[in-house]
Amino acid sequence: MKKAIIIGAGPAGLTAAYELLKKSKEYEVLVLEESQEIGGISRTVRYNGNRMDIGGHRFFSKDDRVTRWWEQIMPLQGKPSYDDKVLGRTLPLKKGGPDPEKEDLVMLTRNRVSRIYYKKKFFDYPIKLNAKLFLNMGLADTIVAGCSYLKTAVARKPEDSLENFYINCFGRKLYSMFFEGYTEKLWGRHPREIAPDWGAQRTKGLSVMGILKDNLVKLLPGKQDKKHVQTSLIEEFNYPKYGPGQLWETAAAEVEKMGGEIRRGCKVTKINTVGDRIESIVYECDGREETVVGDVFISSMPVKDLVAGMNDVPKDKAEIAAGLPYRDFVTVGLLVKKLNMKNETRLKTLNNIVPDCWIYVQDTGVKLGRIQIFNNWSPYMVADPKKTVWIGLEYFCSEGDKYWKLSEEKWVKYATAELLKMGVISSEGDVLDSHRERVKKAYPAYFDTYEHMDELISYLNGFRNLYCVGRNGQHRYNNMDHSMATSFEAVGNIISGREDKKNIWSVNTEKEYHEEKK
Repeated sequence: MKKAIIIGAGPAGLTAAYELLKKSKEYEVLVLEESQEIGGISRTVRYNGNRMDIGGHRFFSKDDRVTRWWEQIMPLQGKPSYDDKVLGRTLPLKKGGPDPEKEDLVMLTRNRVSRIYYKKKFFDYPIKLNAKLFLNMGLADTIVAGCSYLKTAVARKPEDSLENFYINCFGRKLYSMFFEGYTEKLWGRHPREIAPDWGAQRTKGLSVMGILKDNLVKLLPGKQDKKHVQTSLIEEFNYPKYGPGQLWETAAAEVEKMGGEIRRGCKVTKINTVGDRIESIVYECDGREETVVGDVFISSMPVKDLVAGMNDVPKDKAEIAAGLPYRDFVTVGLLVKKLNMKNETRLKTLNNIVPDCWIYVQDTGVKLGRIQIFNNWSPYMVADPKKTVWIGLEYFCSEGDKYWKLSEEKWVKYATAELLKMGVISSEGDVLDSHRERVKKAYPAYFDTYEHMDELISYLNGFRNLYCVGRNGQHRYNNMDHSMATSFEAVGNIISGREDKKNIWSVNTEKEYHEEKK
């Protein structure tokens, strides 16, 4: 029996463990997880009867393998959820599927709503050229935006930075309103200092010209074929009753049922290499060091830490890895009586709160980057969704900086003050309860030594029995489904004996927007 060592019990690591055990009888599987939690950044945090989704996770994918996998772990709802019943909403139901009011192992169908909150007005996200945009902007800004885009269309900028990438897509005015400040909040760097890769990956073909072409073609009879009309965004997505962590905890239990072992609180510190192979790894657990020998190694740990733990790494490769940047973040959960935001959409919600799952905060007058409304992800995430609103306020920072070091009490005061400043709540008395979570290495960043990432990939691929998967394992801003797909590819290579790892690193390089319909 061969031994597979998997580093990390997040989506990529657990998918790899599940697939290897399911598809091969040749491997004994050991998963090592540094924390005591399952799911990585896709975990669900429980606090006083309420649940927090760290980062927000829509269960939607263009990859049918991923969709089938999710449904195998957690079946789609067959009966209305609590809020569906109360509001009389009609959503797709799976014939014979579980009733979320009676069963816990169930995936809900939810409305996809995410908007930008800018100067106390809601704008569509991604930006859409429609009447509401121009009404919110006003005549003067609309004219300026149009002229700035026309200027860019005539004289395009070299796409050597994220700033120029966005300006080419939307014009300088829209860029300054909706991308510049938010991007700097997110990454702690001005967009002119960031490689364009991130923007290309996250917007994938969305631009003023693309939207204009789409609108024009729709006006022409007989021209609305798939080649000419830009695909619309998804309107619904699936979501576990108790948040993403529920699915990954269920997947972890399945891994153990199949004979896999998951050890928590085990931090990998050394990777022992001999020639072109990994021979063993060393991990710390309960104050002891343990060494484990393996035949194949699947790593979803940060590339920076992986390379730092290896022996005999060439100086230039070690410097690239050491310089790879990450962005960390803090989520402040606040339980409030109500929100001072009117639901002006046609979507019904409990207590008529705004229907958004995420609200992107573009205003540079506050540090707050994004607001999650957990009631809208799932009513079961909130202890009393009839009387309270449970929100998560996301702040981007760097491990060790002054924001990272703030106490929980100070964070709650800071976040509450910003909501008051924005007019989202009326008084401090609206806050009934609170909780803070800190997340390390949440976002792999595309600056500093990232420009030499291809050299590091080539070096890592030289180890025949090492497979790098997932967001941090590849230092790529992957969605959850992409992280899973890297593990599908890695397991496929292991079972088939394929040595070329290009397919693993090629996941999420398509040119379409992540959340467009097929």
